[in-house]
Amino acid sequence: MADISQQLKEQVLQARDSGHKLNIVGGGTKTFMGREADPDAGTLNVGEHTGIVDYHPVELVLTVRAGTPLSEIEATLAEQGQCLHFEPPRFGDASTIGGTLACNLSGPGRPWAGSVRDQVLGIRLLNGKGEHLRFGGQVMKNVAGYDVSRLQAGALGTLGLITEISMKVMPRPAASLTLVQEMGMDEVIHYMNSRAAEPKPITAACWVDGKVYLRLSGAKSGVEATAEKWSGDVMENGDQFWQQVQDMQHEFFAGNDVPLWRFSVGSTAATPNLEGNWFIDWAGSQRWFRGAGELKELEPMARAAGGQVSLFRGGDRNGEVMHHQPEALKGIQRRIKNAFDPDNIFNPGRLYSWL
Repeated sequence: MADISQQLKEQVLQARDSGHKLNIVGGGTKTFMGREADPDAGTLNVGEHTGIVDYHPVELVLTVRAGTPLSEIEATLAEQGQCLHFEPPRFGDASTIGGTLACNLSGPGRPWAGSVRDQVLGIRLLNGKGEHLRFGGQVMKNVAGYDVSRLQAGALGTLGLITEISMKVMPRPAASLTLVQEMGMDEVIHYMNSRAAEPKPITAACWVDGKVYLRLSGAKSGVEATAEKWSGDVMENGDQFWQQVQDMQHEFFAGNDVPLWRFSVGSTAATPNLEGNWFIDWAGSQRWFRGAGELKELEPMARAAGGQVSLFRGGDRNGEVMHHQPEALKGIQRRIKNAFDPDNIFNPGRLYSWL
């Protein structure tokens, strides 16, 4: 573990004085996200800024430096029977907690456990002026004021360099099993939403390749009683399946030849009529589409389904990859960017071409 915040601060100040730009890199496992990085920008590497700063298992609170690998955090929590409830995807052994927050990544339990954004209590951040600022807190009771900490979720580093994160952790469930059965895509949306509405210990629901998977987690008695009542076969390797879904290692996500689109829509909305393969997750709220397309053509479909669409992986990364924003929201985002990074040092154009 190492605290290199002073070196990072000096690098930011040097870039500001010289008029250079900086691409933020942690473990380097999420460089495929967002638009293409500026090839003329330097690299601000937070991957060596690692270590657990503070951990109180009884209080369910963890404070950690942003470059710390997820694997290290999860191993430490496992010793205490705890976990990161939002199930962060790991795209490799080097995946870091800072990159997870910056990319706003959460796993299959998102609708029930909350997102990474929901777990954050506070952060430390290096802004574009080289100021090392603290926002939020390190305990659940003192999070107040403008929620700058959670504003970093999905900002892709455009608002500054996250150096430290305080977050909630949770106990691991006592028991878990997965039910699987064959079902067509035309009926699975209604089925998953119906199951999710019941007061049962469901913690994940997805559909792929003509099969629906439901995960039950919690007290052993409740899990077993629900499994007996609901239809479906108990999956022998259920934990392994959900780990593959969490880390996007399922065969559906393999390869980059065909663009991967992410639809974030209303859970009960009809699936857009597109020619390609689908993976439906989060009981219908997140739908992955493998197929050719243009953002301008898919956006109306996403809006009709009550949500947005983005080009997650593959395809043309030089154009826009995020759902277009209305002018009023663009104005707000520009003002926030200017407040944190007035010289546009951090990840220029990575989120949007205009930011």
